Amino acid sequence: MLQGDVASVLEIEQRVYSQPWSEAIFRNELGQPQRSYIVAVDDEQNVVGYGGVLLLGEDAHITTIAVDGSARGHRLGTRLMLELVEAALKHRAQHLTLEVRSSNRRAQSLYGRFGMAPVGVRKNYYIDEDALIMWVNNINDFEYQERLDSIRADLERLS
Repeated sequence: MLQGDVASVLEIEQRVYSQPWSEAIFRNELGQPQRSYIVAVDDEQNVVGYGGVLLLGEDAHITTIAVDGSARGHRLGTRLMLELVEAALKHRAQHLTLEVRSSNRRAQSLYGRFGMAPVGVRKNYYIDEDALIMWVNNINDFEYQERLDSIRADLERLS
């Protein structure tokens, strides 16, 4: 993600989230060290999804991930997650975490495919709803690498 992508990202952010991040938050995040933000674009180079990860030593925290409604159903969320996990691994992270709305079963299912499991609840994290804290450990070990290989193979088979 580049500063020039922020306007397009904001449009998706406002459609997807009831409490969207502001332009200032995105611009600030892009300027911070230990963060990696990516965008997905369609054939016309329009931003149709994005994600970010905060890298803190052995821990990586998915800060945001969203797919525009027009691009859903094409495994774009899976592709974004795979890129975020790979960014975490590149920075030698061993553990991955995130928060997700308690009601967002679709996202929880996606994160579960990446080995993430609920480990706690943050009450009123979204003001109007609790968040599940999801976590996966040992993302740098052989078994997790096999999981990622399986996800990659599945994406290639469906492309």
